[in-house]
Amino acid sequence: MKRLVLIITVMMSALSSYGASKTYELESPDGVLKVTVRAGEGIDYSLEHEGDLLLKDSHIGMFMTDGTVFGGIQPVRKVIRRSVRQAIPAIIYKKSVVIDEFNEMTLKFARFSVIFRAYDDGMAYRFVSHVKGGYEVEQEQAKFNFPEDWNMWAAYVCQHTETLESQYYNSFENQYVHVPLSQWNKDRLAFLPLMVDGPDGKKIVIAEAGLTDYPGMYLYNGREETALSARFAPYPKEVKQGGHNNLQMEVQSREGYIAKCAGEDVFPWRIVAVSQNDVQMADNDMVYRLSEPADPETDWSWVKPGKVAWDWWNAWNIYGVDFKSGINNETYEYYIDFASANGIEYVILDEGWSVNGAADLFQVVPEIDLERLVKYASERNVGLILWAGYWAFDRDMEKVCRHYSEMGIKGFKIDFMDRDDQYMVNFHERAARTAAKYRMMVDFHGTYKPVGLHRTYPNVVNYEGVHGLEQMKWSPESVDQVTYDVTVPYIRMMAGPMDYTQGAMRNAARGAYRPVNEEAMSQGTRCRQLSQYVIFDSPLNMLCDSPSNYMNEKECTAFIAGVPTVWDDTRGLDGKVGEYIAMARRKGDVWYVGAMTDWNARSLELDLDFLPEGEYEVELFRDGINADRVARDYRREVIALPASRTLHAEMAPGGGFVAKIVKK
Repeated sequence: MKRLVLIITVMMSALSSYGASKTYELESPDGVLKVTVRAGEGIDYSLEHEGDLLLKDSHIGMFMTDGTVFGGIQPVRKVIRRSVRQAIPAIIYKKSVVIDEFNEMTLKFARFSVIFRAYDDGMAYRFVSHVKGGYEVEQEQAKFNFPEDWNMWAAYVCQHTETLESQYYNSFENQYVHVPLSQWNKDRLAFLPLMVDGPDGKKIVIAEAGLTDYPGMYLYNGREETALSARFAPYPKEVKQGGHNNLQMEVQSREGYIAKCAGEDVFPWRIVAVSQNDVQMADNDMVYRLSEPADPETDWSWVKPGKVAWDWWNAWNIYGVDFKSGINNETYEYYIDFASANGIEYVILDEGWSVNGAADLFQVVPEIDLERLVKYASERNVGLILWAGYWAFDRDMEKVCRHYSEMGIKGFKIDFMDRDDQYMVNFHERAARTAAKYRMMVDFHGTYKPVGLHRTYPNVVNYEGVHGLEQMKWSPESVDQVTYDVTVPYIRMMAGPMDYTQGAMRNAARGAYRPVNEEAMSQGTRCRQLSQYVIFDSPLNMLCDSPSNYMNEKECTAFIAGVPTVWDDTRGLDGKVGEYIAMARRKGDVWYVGAMTDWNARSLELDLDFLPEGEYEVELFRDGINADRVARDYRREVIALPASRTLHAEMAPGGGFVAKIVKK
């Protein structure tokens, strides 16, 4: 017995020595951010910023169904370090050049590696497999352990909430709760990005990038603690056609693993972005930097983002015509004429052009002659985009893209995916690749947040995954869209563009909003709607209201039609999450400035000292003196930019401010 005890003691001592943790440090190029990694007896990391501890002892690992563990008691065999500074030419983005500067540390183990990167504005890590052959990922552990009970901004899943697993079926649209970490709703998952208020005004956002063959990450806190843990949708085992108009594939059962893998896979980046003040987060490039670049040998010049006259939000409601408006040729020719007259690049045919319930994009309703409309639009320099339900597109993807590309359709708005398990994430990549093959653009609606596919495939020109203006068709008066508008730029928009679909000409002051599906309105002022074309990233940007309404609002329509959708430069000017935001963007030599506030009236002095020397003319739209009661009240002015290089933005409750600045 003594001999057995001695053998066990020696074995344990040897195992402890074999797996003893070692510490590895990595700093950002400016030395402000530091990542400390401990590896050997598992892998965990901590994160400091200017000496402030933001994350402590956050454990990571991956577990395979065959018992293989990426992590656990395993020694680091090699450490590889490198530093990179490069300028990335960006395609279809909020700036033409992205500076990519980081220090990197790769910890190599026997069967896997972990890559850590430290940027001046955040950190990221990813696993890389060296396993040969196929395997299944049973679970991934990603913990974000905060040292204090800070407040968070979380978007909980709000659909199919019977169980945690049922919440993997959702549209990724919800507003934010702002509560301490320890007060997490134990019955809810939250989708990314998620923000945490750090010390001294710092902000921390958890996101991901490089997601192409793996499920998306949710966060959960099952205990009253200050740590958040990753959750992932298991792989679908059985699916059944159903859901909205029979256009979805609903999961009936799931496998005991989250991903099927083959060979030496590279897994998604887990991102922890850090800003010293709020508005810096609205101009963070972490997701874009960490995503796979587009094929440099591919010609993407055919991708032409722009504005879209949209039919669905305004319920095809046009007036002053001698035909019955609706889903028919005459109505769409009216939309095309409006777009052509105002320099709007596209018209979308949303749900209803194909036979409802058939899930077949080759069954066009008899009221529509697509070839006639394509010809009519082409003669007027307008392109057409088609709405497509997910399953109708997926089942005939190649055939659909080939057929409609040959007809002259410019792209698809694909809707109702409502999942981000591995299969559905793969669908997004296949859809982007197939559409690109036929030179067609893609707007992913009814989907999860951007994870970098728009860098890999620049024909992916927009994503929903946002509680957009469509919600105002049916949301009760208790829904506060105004506060959401000044929250989402700091969190969801950090991940990438969003199909928010602004442009309402019916505007409601506080207390005046009500849901009217057929003649919907916005919350907040007219100038707020105008400013959103500058503040919100949206390369394919909708004009949500009726062409008839726009024709009666010529000043506002002309401004909206002229605002670019892709930019050469973006700068956060001022802001506080949940309260207000002000941003500046440049296209060529022309600058645009937009600002929005919450339900509090607000005055801002916007410093534009970054403008080159010279004299400037400013066209501005500001809330009218009665906009607090009549939200459509606005005032347009053309002024000279003051010598102080400042603009005074005074906003009504729920208000906005927007300006176009041109050098004389």
